[in-house]
Amino acid sequence: MKSLLYVMTFFGFFIGISLSSNGQILDSPRDGIYDEISTPEKKPVQYSSVREADVAWKKRVWRTIDFRQKINHPFYYPETPQGNWKSFMRIVMDAIREGSITAYDPTGDDMFLVPYTYSEIEKKFSKEEEIIERDPDNPEIILSSRTDIVPFDPTSVEKIQLKEDWFFDKQRSVMDVRILGICPLVKQYDDNGNYLGTVEEMFWIYFPEARPVFAKAEVFNTKNGAERRTYDELFWKRIFGSYIYKEENVYDRPIYKYASGMDALLEAERIKNDLFSFEHELWEF
Repeated sequence: MKSLLYVMTFFGFFIGISLSSNGQILDSPRDGIYDEISTPEKKPVQYSSVREADVAWKKRVWRTIDFRQKINHPFYYPETPQGNWKSFMRIVMDAIREGSITAYDPTGDDMFLVPYTYSEIEKKFSKEEEIIERDPDNPEIILSSRTDIVPFDPTSVEKIQLKEDWFFDKQRSVMDVRILGICPLVKQYDDNGNYLGTVEEMFWIYFPEARPVFAKAEVFNTKNGAERRTYDELFWKRIFGSYIYKEENVYDRPIYKYASGMDALLEAERIKNDLFSFEHELWEF
């Protein structure tokens, strides 16, 4: 009986040490002067209710956000996740993998019709890389070769497209906008790895479905570290630079189909000015 008691005491002592060691590993020091709890608990800003009868005018436009533009850097960085602070594309890809956001096949249209699984996205946009082992004494001799699959890198996305509706709400007497969808773009390369000068649509996501995810995703604030914004707030407050590449038209043509170079830039600027001048022309001062 005493032997059994000694054995239990011995194992209990080492279990206590093990739990204590794990506790020291898990209970890491706080990285800051206070616990940041506001961002994980944030919810999307509620839209004002809109009835069909209240919409006196509406226009659909598509625009491109280029992450290389300085104002859009918060979408691209950090390249490596730092806690809750992740790049926009990493947030999107993680949410698709977890099932929080549904991706839709971009082939043919942007109507959110055919769901796109995470495995399908990874399979399509992963790359094959040939690994060749050469003889160190004679580099011309190949000892072995194999093909590795390189997973899709979220940092390879430098642009996204927005699909949005601008409308005039006569009930509130305001011009308003609703983002409907987001589509990441990736560069296209040939078999030799040469950039073709074109981009490819990865998938579309339905923005209202993604807002709860974006509302909890932290974005770096260059002006005030105590006021960390979220991706939902960037879209809500329109804190991004963009250019219009298409407006709804009877031919369903993007701008590049009928204008190029400087003419395309001027056409995009004309569409933007028409959107803002429409509301002004409704009032007399």
